[in-house]
Amino acid sequence: MKIVACNSNRPLAEAVAAACGLPLTNASVRRFADLEVFVEIHENVRGEDVFVVQSTSYPANDNLMELLITLDALRRASARRITAVIPYFGYARQDRKSGSRTPISAKLVANLITEAGADRVLTMDLHAAQIQGFFDIPVDNLFAAPLFSRDIQDRLAGRELMVVSPDVGGVVRARAIAARLNVDLAIIDKRRPRAGVSEVMNVIGEVEGRHCLLVDDIVDSGGTLCNAAEALLKNGAQSVGVYVTHGVFSGGAVARIGAAPIEMMTVTDSIQATEAVRVSRNLRQLTIAPLLAEAMKRISEESSVSSLFN
Repeated sequence: MKIVACNSNRPLAEAVAAACGLPLTNASVRRFADLEVFVEIHENVRGEDVFVVQSTSYPANDNLMELLITLDALRRASARRITAVIPYFGYARQDRKSGSRTPISAKLVANLITEAGADRVLTMDLHAAQIQGFFDIPVDNLFAAPLFSRDIQDRLAGRELMVVSPDVGGVVRARAIAARLNVDLAIIDKRRPRAGVSEVMNVIGEVEGRHCLLVDDIVDSGGTLCNAAEALLKNGAQSVGVYVTHGVFSGGAVARIGAAPIEMMTVTDSIQATEAVRVSRNLRQLTIAPLLAEAMKRISEESSVSSLFN
């Protein structure tokens, strides 16, 4: 078993390797003068079970190309099996035709990863579960729910909690955490006039006097979650916290969240934190390195991964 790190989230790859008790494979992923990506593997990987750790986060296209070229380099180096470990799968929000003459980019990216040489994919909290069907190779989609549930129980024990989905599409995800915590579930009824702009309409559920926890898979601009927090407080919630798997934080998201009435937003380190995230007053990170490491060891040993979902 060997672990190769690309450049999108080097600290996470190092933490995963440490949790596996292995050194990172000696490899270089660098740029030519015209910014072409060049990958060179400096160790023998013939016949090895190789895991490539790379989130396709910002800059998404550069990181995707690094992943594809690394997969091709390993395939040509005769690796026995190549697993693309993609903690954050970019382009996942383009999982259907949103209008006439628009692409299904998530399917295209799935095809590229497969053709580049991946034998299987390990990812986390896909934006849409049906993306697993875009691949013609095995896909293991891990969930942050067990990690979040344990953290909530450790940090917020004794509070009267309520889990809240910020939109109808996230109800299944929020319900899973509510069931683990044995607490009630509320839903935000939201209408989106145009892409990137959200308007909260109604809060479905009795949140008065509760400590509300918004649960989502991706925070991008932060507008939806900030609006939802304000709506919950207007409806009598005592406080609002947020748990999100992937912290994209584009544009002025960190400043927007810092100014919002959010007690604390917890995200995983599937995407490397910027300096603004690290110094923010109400943002914190949970590491997914032990979870990824355990899944990778089980894949290498051909044992069950599904038990990690419990």
